[in-house]
Amino acid sequence: MPIDYQETSKDLKTRIDIHQKYGGRDIDAWMLDTLKPEANISILDVGCGSGKQCKAFYNYLDGKADITGVDVSKELLADAQVLNQSLGTPFNIEEMDFNKPFPFPDESFDLLTCCFAIYYADDIPFTIREMHRVLKPGGRLFTTGPMPENKQLFYDVIKQATGKPIPPMPGSSRYASEILDTIKSKFVSTDLEIFKNPLAFDAVEPFISYTRASLSEDRKLWTSLFQGADDFEHVMSKIEEAARVKFDEAGELVMTKVVGGIIAEK
Repeated sequence: MPIDYQETSKDLKTRIDIHQKYGGRDIDAWMLDTLKPEANISILDVGCGSGKQCKAFYNYLDGKADITGVDVSKELLADAQVLNQSLGTPFNIEEMDFNKPFPFPDESFDLLTCCFAIYYADDIPFTIREMHRVLKPGGRLFTTGPMPENKQLFYDVIKQATGKPIPPMPGSSRYASEILDTIKSKFVSTDLEIFKNPLAFDAVEPFISYTRASLSEDRKLWTSLFQGADDFEHVMSKIEEAARVKFDEAGELVMTKVVGGIIAEK
């Protein structure tokens, strides 16, 4: 039977809210400090979701930039349009599938960002070629994704609870290897910056909420652990038991997000 617990966008928002509430650092502030974008540039945010990065660039540059956000999710784009309208519609919000040719001319943008999305591409070399194509000479690509050591506590608890190996994740298993190598082969220069953000949970419940949202959002990746709604709930109860043991031992649960920021110049 198909596994359908809740909408993916709702799970994603849950995770973002938990990052913001329990994390010690702001990843958007780190992104802006790392890139230091200048005013009057053109920006394409690929996989813009609900417009979070578009708003960050807009605020940082005091509205002095041509910002376009694209995503394949109609639901997330609707949220991005609501945000856009609340700011006076400074962005261009469009539907786009990065597995297909980008609907933009060559050399259109000074900066292209793709935060926590590129590792879902069907054909990494194709998508990166398209990113390279629409960037101006000297333009920059900035992507983010999980490093292999990302949120180790999350995986440790699941493995202990289920006694099963963790299936390969498209982010941590591809980002610092296949994706980084492909970008290096296409761009003039490439750097990798590391962002670490400990999420300190003072109770078990928010960690379980994060885990539930993660497993549900990425449910197709976790079929080795559960096959249906009842099976999912059984696995979640075992995960909660294991998490409570760890919490009782340490008095808190600390899950560290370890993110790589790839910066490449055309």
